[in-house]
Amino acid sequence: MLGLWCASAVAWAQTPAATAAQPAPTSTSTSTSSELLVVSTDIGDDIDDAFALGLLLRSPQLHVLGIASAWGNTSLRAQLLQRLLQQAGRSEIALAVGARTTSAIPFSQARWAARGQLPDKLPDAAAMILQQARLHPGKVTLLVLGPMTDAAVAQQRDPAGFAKLKRIVAMGGSVRVGYGKSAYRPASAPAPGYNILADVPAAQRVFATGVPIVLLPLDATQITLEEPERIALFAHGDGLTDALTQLYYQWRNTDQPWASATPTLFDVVPVAWLLRPDLCPTTPLHLDVDTQGYTREGAGTPNVQACLRVDKPALIEMYMRALLQLP
Repeated sequence: MLGLWCASAVAWAQTPAATAAQPAPTSTSTSTSSELLVVSTDIGDDIDDAFALGLLLRSPQLHVLGIASAWGNTSLRAQLLQRLLQQAGRSEIALAVGARTTSAIPFSQARWAARGQLPDKLPDAAAMILQQARLHPGKVTLLVLGPMTDAAVAQQRDPAGFAKLKRIVAMGGSVRVGYGKSAYRPASAPAPGYNILADVPAAQRVFATGVPIVLLPLDATQITLEEPERIALFAHGDGLTDALTQLYYQWRNTDQPWASATPTLFDVVPVAWLLRPDLCPTTPLHLDVDTQGYTREGAGTPNVQACLRVDKPALIEMYMRALLQLP
């Protein structure tokens, strides 16, 4: 068993790009070949947001117009984003601050975030969403990696502007499988997914907007980053992977049951879907968000495209190649 583990770790470590870090690729073009994105993220609690942004920043096919902090202490989250972008060499990406809320989830990466700089006069998240939707009508994808609060605020503020979004791609919900999905245990019953449960009225509003929604629920997002991949990633040694390493260990040091050695990459899956939809094929469904935060299948015209299964080996392979800058 040890030999198999070592072989896997060495396989990543011996690649040329893994032993000599190269500058991260950047994308400053708004050409029609790139996907235009505004990102809403509650980075800083769980670790999956940071790993998802790592893939975003390594993918020149995705043109990030702006990133907005979401939920809880959004000012401190914006500081975390500023520091992460600076270390990754991507400080050109605009930032925005989402609506501040209460949150019961510990901000596990607060110490790292506190060393970031909060730029003056940042726009609020809703303003960024609406500005980019109007500047690029029908071309901007809103990527939601946290509660849907700011998307709902934007829609309420300017319904016509919000309707100019190309689509919403969101990690959230639980359709046929709940938390604890594993290849070695029976599927658990559907549960209220955190990103929906945190702000049920916001999710209900967003689901009713008529903007196309691609939903990546718990059914498809409970994939893990195992030790050989973590070792290769943390040893890569450039600004972005060093930041991810530090954030991982702050998260790992949190006294919470979900802060295990092996992170679950919930938020990575929607980013991977944007890059390769074949990894996570979608099914048209009609989903209703009930008052308890469940996303329940119902009759009626489909209002979401939901990914219910994912090709985990292919996704992890793509993720590692992107983060380690392999051909």
